[in-house]
Amino acid sequence: MGKKHKPEEIIGKLREAEIVLAQGGTVSDACRRIGVTEQSYYRWRKEYGGLKMDQARRMKELEKENTRLRRAVSDLTLDKLILQEAARGNY
Repeated sequence: MGKKHKPEEIIGKLREAEIVLAQGGTVSDACRRIGVTEQSYYRWRKEYGGLKMDQARRMKELEKENTRLRRAVSDLTLDKLILQEAARGNY
């Protein structure tokens, strides 16, 4: 498996690829220059295309917070179900 790139690195590489493409290069040339596969390039472009560095950083922070909150809600829901089950058993 390859290196895990940070959002800031990805945006920098996408900008570099845009320069190659603007100079008349092909997508293959741009991918070779930035050192990624075409599949990675297109996936990155879909996810990070048009974002600035600070926007990408904020997006990743929000994704982490969202994951944390989802986990907290699922834990609380499980606790609630266990308590309801225990309360039914007392009757």
